[in-house]
Amino acid sequence: MLIDFFETLRKAEIPVTPREFLDLLKALQANLAFADTDAFYLLARTCLIKDEKFYDRFDQAFAYYFSGLGELPMTLEQLIPEDWLRQTFTRQLSDAEKAELSSLGSLEKLLETLKERLETQKGRHAGGNKWIGTGGTSPFGHGGYHPEGIRIGGQSRHRRAVKVWERREFRNLDDQQHLDNRNIQVALKRLRKFARTGAHEELDLDATIRATARNAGHLDLRMVRERHNAVKVLLLLDVGGSMDEHIQHIEALFSACRTEFRHLESYYFHNCVYESVWRDNRRRFDQRTATLDLLNTYASDYKVILVGDASMSPYEIAVPGGSVEHMNAEPGQRWLQRLTQQWPSLVWLNPVDPAYWRYTQSIGMIQELVQQRMFPMTLEGLDAAMRELSKH
Repeated sequence: MLIDFFETLRKAEIPVTPREFLDLLKALQANLAFADTDAFYLLARTCLIKDEKFYDRFDQAFAYYFSGLGELPMTLEQLIPEDWLRQTFTRQLSDAEKAELSSLGSLEKLLETLKERLETQKGRHAGGNKWIGTGGTSPFGHGGYHPEGIRIGGQSRHRRAVKVWERREFRNLDDQQHLDNRNIQVALKRLRKFARTGAHEELDLDATIRATARNAGHLDLRMVRERHNAVKVLLLLDVGGSMDEHIQHIEALFSACRTEFRHLESYYFHNCVYESVWRDNRRRFDQRTATLDLLNTYASDYKVILVGDASMSPYEIAVPGGSVEHMNAEPGQRWLQRLTQQWPSLVWLNPVDPAYWRYTQSIGMIQELVQQRMFPMTLEGLDAAMRELSKH
């Protein structure tokens, strides 16, 4: 059994050696882990992995081997012969031909069918409608078209995949970007106005003494705006995928928030918020923050701003395991419900033109989950969002 596990790690391109494997066997013989999966996981990682950069790949291979296809590794293309995914041509489909294609009905059915294909497929296929391949209408592979499928390798063309088995690297947003765009400068004024509105008043001691003296000793309190911005903001930013089209505007907004809000905390997510978020996209696979920790760390008086295009498969919101990047235990909608319950002052900023919102099912779902507090990233939209945050 453990020989097969060792081979699985090698197939995932993890540099494990027979010497390290023998160390693991000796540790097991010494009963350092017995009848406990978690203990075995920690022991195996300690014995086999010598560089922390392989921790994420080890986790995926471990879950794949011991849990089955329900925990497919992000590097699934490594388990498939390279020539299966080498694209040589692409079928050109008419709108009528695309309309005739149908989905398999559910994410569970999609994963079950992929498992069957992996077990039975023997060779390379291109331009077909069933097997793992390229350029056709099969729900598995890349380079073709299908209303709902699993993209394995390749580049996104139609954005119809409900899962993407690859390790994508996202870059951090630049919070020091120079705001030379006139529209963003106007938006900055709106953020500054919101910051002043939210600041508490404090006692002006000198003015109070002078006013009391002039008032024959009767106390005359004088208040002033607190000199420092007291607004506390939690900024959650969607990165990667379709958000790359909007990166310039998002960076400008991020920079404006960094300039205007003294108390600003920021985290990243991809498509929808799940059980964890991260601060640094370069370490997003090994340095994550549990979303529950956010809920327990930041008080309900924080102003929460989520920024994303809300454009994704409905499965990512409504179904456990629907995330394109991992098998999430709880659906995204449950986490969004927790966010809105914890922070009454919450808005979602969407960079997509509102004229197109009604054509994307997931945008409507997110709108409902954030209680219709989704606003476009226009001057009017930012102004409306700031007014909404000022209500609480």
